[in-house]
Amino acid sequence: MFNFFKKKKITEPVPEKLPFTTDIHSHILPGIDDGSPDIETSLELIQGLGELGIRKCIATPHIIGDMFRNNADTINMALEETKYACEEAGIEMELSAAAEYMLDDYFLELLKKGDPLLTLHGNIILTEIPYTSTPQNLGEITAAIHEKGYRPILAHPERYHYYQQNFEEYARLKQMGFALQVNLLSLCGYYGKRAEKAARFILEKELAILIGTDLHHQKHLDAIKDPHNRIIFQHCTGNNVFNDLELLLKLK
Repeated sequence: MFNFFKKKKITEPVPEKLPFTTDIHSHILPGIDDGSPDIETSLELIQGLGELGIRKCIATPHIIGDMFRNNADTINMALEETKYACEEAGIEMELSAAAEYMLDDYFLELLKKGDPLLTLHGNIILTEIPYTSTPQNLGEITAAIHEKGYRPILAHPERYHYYQQNFEEYARLKQMGFALQVNLLSLCGYYGKRAEKAARFILEKELAILIGTDLHHQKHLDAIKDPHNRIIFQHCTGNNVFNDLELLLKLK
């Protein structure tokens, strides 16, 4: 099924740019989650994205109840520091910030309190679920998100091993009310063959509308820059338009 994408020698021009110009998932803000540890690293990552054709970057630090209890204050403070450093360094990048919410008990507390959540655009929030096991009440959580007026994107569904064993679950997630976002590096096997196969299935079946880098560190950036991988990215995405958040808002 996926023979077309098997690794081969590079015999064609390497795309200079990534197949999208807005990155809606990254961990480039310094010192607030498991992404960039400091402002110097943040600048290197942002400059690297710019060289690959990214013009707008929405930073999405983790908000996880037992690990990273970020909020608007911690995230916006890191965002302003990064914007200032980019300006001083002469790096041109449109920067904004939202969050990547783990759908845990802490998230449900935030939702119940009614404090505004950090959105990618309009009412769109980026979410994730545990890698160990799927939440038993995921349908109820999704319904509660919609009741509060938000639209959830589920980050990297191809990486959850319990879905890799049953691809029918990806359509069910969409029916549940999630928009799906595939990680760019999943397409070249960075996270393993199972995640690669799942990511390509999701794109082939047109179950995802968004792709993100999920950039955390230099190793990720090096893999994204790899010429062979950039050819794979182009083949997997073709001429499809990804990361059009305005289009996402119009979807039923």
